[in-house]
Amino acid sequence: MQKPKCILIVDDEESIQKVVRLSLRLEASWESITASSGKEGIAQAEKHHPDAILLDVMMPDLDGISTFEALDNNPKTCSIPVILLTAKTRAAEKRLFQTMGVAGVIIKPFTPLTLASQIAKLLNWTL
Repeated sequence: MQKPKCILIVDDEESIQKVVRLSLRLEASWESITASSGKEGIAQAEKHHPDAILLDVMMPDLDGISTFEALDNNPKTCSIPVILLTAKTRAAEKRLFQTMGVAGVIIKPFTPLTLASQIAKLLNWTL
């Protein structure tokens, strides 16, 4: 049996972290690690090398875009797929996210019961 996927959740809102953790565990039996800031997320990614990173775009200090760029430019973390979690849905912002090289974008509010399915679909994983 293969070991469960591990997802790093980087979001400054603890309530979002809890909902995401619970939904990933219930729907897909995936493990998760959390970080409350971009800097902490980078450190956790280097330490644990998760299978994927769910990254909030709007965070204080180091926002999601800057965090993604730091992860993408780091040899230890550049191969980890990053999915942005965002409430920003304007067309120009979506185009920017796509040109950055992220694995995908999930719009907040998301449906907790199908979150793991959305992630799996973006990353071509089977549940």
